[in-house]
Amino acid sequence: MIIRRKKYLDKIISKKENGLIKVITGIRRCGKSFLLFELYHEYLISQGVTDDCIIEVALDEEINARYRNPMELGKYIREVTADRDKYFYVFIDEIQMVYDIQNPYLDIKEATIGFVDVLLGLMKLKNVDLYVTGSNSKMLSTDILTQFKDRGDEIKVNPLSYKEFYDAYGEDKRGCWKEYFTYGGMPFVMSKKTHEEKSSYLKGLFKKTYITDVIERNNIKNDADILEDLLNILSSSVGSLTNPKKLSNTFQSVKNIKIHSATISKYIDYFVEAYILSKAVRYDVKGKKYLDSPLKYYYTDVGLRNARLNFRQIEENHIMENIIYNELLIREFDVDVGVVEYYYKNAEGKKVHSQLEIDFVANNGSNRYYIQSALTVGDEEKRLQEVNSLNRVTDSFKKIVVVKDDIVPWHDEKGILYIGIEQFLLDENAINL
Repeated sequence: MIIRRKKYLDKIISKKENGLIKVITGIRRCGKSFLLFELYHEYLISQGVTDDCIIEVALDEEINARYRNPMELGKYIREVTADRDKYFYVFIDEIQMVYDIQNPYLDIKEATIGFVDVLLGLMKLKNVDLYVTGSNSKMLSTDILTQFKDRGDEIKVNPLSYKEFYDAYGEDKRGCWKEYFTYGGMPFVMSKKTHEEKSSYLKGLFKKTYITDVIERNNIKNDADILEDLLNILSSSVGSLTNPKKLSNTFQSVKNIKIHSATISKYIDYFVEAYILSKAVRYDVKGKKYLDSPLKYYYTDVGLRNARLNFRQIEENHIMENIIYNELLIREFDVDVGVVEYYYKNAEGKKVHSQLEIDFVANNGSNRYYIQSALTVGDEEKRLQEVNSLNRVTDSFKKIVVVKDDIVPWHDEKGILYIGIEQFLLDENAINL
């Protein structure tokens, strides 16, 4: 099955030969390599580029292990692009697997050479258009971006959106939503037929790829079991407010393991850097300020989240919230958890401070949307409860309640839009109804 990934292919095409290093990022196995080595390769051929002018190096293959040495990688690319009468498109897959080495020309311990040095050197070749993929956000850290000096152009690839999944699902769409919120959008899952096959694949990704990557990349010695337990705890509480201190207490009370909150925070950062998790911070809508703690964590792919828990906790409300969050990121919104603070007088006439939550405050340029995720608002009391926070926001930005049910979109007397989850996910323009 070939899934065309048009959104990302169009982005790469738009950046072709722009003089920058195209950096394609995302969680491992989300389709970055296929996008570059298959779909973009196919496009270049269709435009008259010959195969010998497309140079491909997959650094996660053992046959290319020598090129994890930056000096060897740079030497090889220069050799195969030496013909100045030809123009070359160079694809380097999993660039973060290139290790820093001691500069052989300087007897200084701090003098190292890494992939940034190689890329900056290669981009100066006038007959080379350079594309790299990476599965670690450290490769786009502040330090590296400073060295790139605006010469890197990022394209973030996600697991399949619901729209991509839906289009590739087949003619009978009746089981599509259930399949997606259970097994997620890792592309290879769609080729699996049974629950056992899908479950085994997703669990294997964690064991053989993600956990191993995090341990090796961050030189973790003895805490593999703690990493596993931490992922399980975060899986159980996806979409719930938490912080490292609270998680540390959970380890103490449930596992009888003492682990400092600073260590918990560091390990969570490793998962975020590997694109396994995303974090959403809280934003005080009226005070217009960010709140440090607590915050929410979401899985980049809900199928991976469910696999962590052996598919035992398939709470559709939490999973739906996670899917909406991921969709907003795919649409390139900056997403926060909204907090609305207000005061009221209780039965005794005493002034009481309270906070209400808006699931998502989504910003893109001058556009902002306040979005609430709810399984249903069929009951009037439930509806009023869901929109209580939205009604306390006094600005004029769009307010939306996304429900599980397949409904005809409608607005209440205060202008709040109610829309079904599938229409929200399948039609990017639906939020502007």
